[in-house]
Amino acid sequence: MTPLKTPPRAGLLACLLLLGACAPSLNWREVRPEGSGAELMFPCKPEQARRPASAQEPAMGLAVCRAGELGFSLSWSEMPRPDMVGPALHAMGEGLRQRLKAPEAAWQALQLPGMTPRPESGQQALIGPGQKARQALFSRGLKVYQLVMLGPKDDELAWQNFVASVRLPQ
Repeated sequence: MTPLKTPPRAGLLACLLLLGACAPSLNWREVRPEGSGAELMFPCKPEQARRPASAQEPAMGLAVCRAGELGFSLSWSEMPRPDMVGPALHAMGEGLRQRLKAPEAAWQALQLPGMTPRPESGQQALIGPGQKARQALFSRGLKVYQLVMLGPKDDELAWQNFVASVRLPQ
């Protein structure tokens, strides 16, 4: 029996197609945004910004990046008092919904290692005109967090990887 002979160009093309199929569209990396107290995986290298506390507002931080058509972010803030944590989580979630002009959407339960259990914690998918978003709200002690994936289309697997990577070490 004679082995099949593949013309060199066809073999090269097949290899290139296979390599292209294996190339990751999202380049996941572990990130510890300074001041966040969190560790998580981002699918791209995030830019980070922090605003110090003032007399009127608590300190805030943001880590954000764009991979393809999707934006990924973690924002956080430390509340001065425990009674402010719940309202802050609610305001973060409602703020994104209003910016997207999205209708009310159901919240799903959320459990992350190290988070403080709160009734305001959870995750949801939002659909606005031309934009789809997923957000997760959670806290640890006095710190409140909002995780967001935003773009013209949804990527459930990317969202699951993003959320599942969050760690709030002690």
